[in-house]
Amino acid sequence: MAMKHWMAGIVAVVCLAAAPLWAGITYEMVTVGDPGNPRDAGNSFAPNVFGRVDYIYGIGKYDVTIGQYTAFLNAVAQTDTYALYNTNMGTDLNIAGISRSGSSGSYFYSVMDNGGSSANRPITYVSWFDAARFANWMANGQPIGAQSATTTENGAYDLITAATGTAPAKNGTNPNTGAAPTFSIPTENEWYKAAYYSPNLGGPGVGGYYAYATQDDTEPGNVVEGTANQANYRNLVYSVTQSSVYESNQNYLTDVGAFTGSVSFYGTFDQSGNVSQWNDLDGTAGSTRGSRGGYWDDGLAILLTSASRGTSAPSFESSLIGFRLASPVSSAPVPEIDPAGMGSVLALVTGALGLLERRQLKAI
Repeated sequence: MAMKHWMAGIVAVVCLAAAPLWAGITYEMVTVGDPGNPRDAGNSFAPNVFGRVDYIYGIGKYDVTIGQYTAFLNAVAQTDTYALYNTNMGTDLNIAGISRSGSSGSYFYSVMDNGGSSANRPITYVSWFDAARFANWMANGQPIGAQSATTTENGAYDLITAATGTAPAKNGTNPNTGAAPTFSIPTENEWYKAAYYSPNLGGPGVGGYYAYATQDDTEPGNVVEGTANQANYRNLVYSVTQSSVYESNQNYLTDVGAFTGSVSFYGTFDQSGNVSQWNDLDGTAGSTRGSRGGYWDDGLAILLTSASRGTSAPSFESSLIGFRLASPVSSAPVPEIDPAGMGSVLALVTGALGLLERRQLKAI
């Protein structure tokens, strides 16, 4: 404990911040109210049964970013026991954003410049298990240390006792805090409601569901600007380049929230386009997990709609899928430390202590 307090003091001097280094993630949530809303009775694309949530909850305003995931890796993956880092995160230039240096036991992770800073683009090549470990880390207060029961392996999800290949249900109580987990992966209904529902779609107090998470039923454009109903997907041309030609060395991700005029009713961004996102389906344990939202290489707008959903093994990783988090209530953000500037801080702490496919998304 004394060491932890001493480290916090070092970081305070270097970063001019009172918070410990590894409490530096800002993850902004929005509140999704209107509990007891009806399920989606259907839309012009397909009938649906999703969207009803009987409680107020929080959900990420944005996808988890490359910068945030880099901070996570530097906190818990000096020895990357559970392969939280996929080498494609640094080599697949369509999405690349994190480089790794050093060797096991002293790995260090840096945000890349890939056609501009990658820090605020969504993380990809993360499995459901990676997302669950990130959720555990957040629920445990963003600790620093090896991947263990108190950092990544328990908290929101018990990954220690989970059967191989099976995603466990969310814990009712975080064993590390004795309280309900403060962060988790959203269920499909939570994700769906935040994306498509408006309590006033049919007029004041008359709820309903949009087809797209841009508060619209018409096909979005894909120009990165502040006008309404735009999204990052390949609609004849790629959003980032506005060219139909695919280039293997071109970044195709946009910063989270870049389409400033294309927000859901509750204030989320990029739930249609950029990258798809993991969800927990109905929240029970199972050998598959869900994904929704469309992605930068989608050639059809219908794949961005509420009618489109995917299921994959929870170990699946792709350039097309990332994640956002949910919480029991809207959480206040924690002051952020720029991951790009963490190198000198980590070097100081380490020295003082002597060490401290691009694959297509399966859709149904």
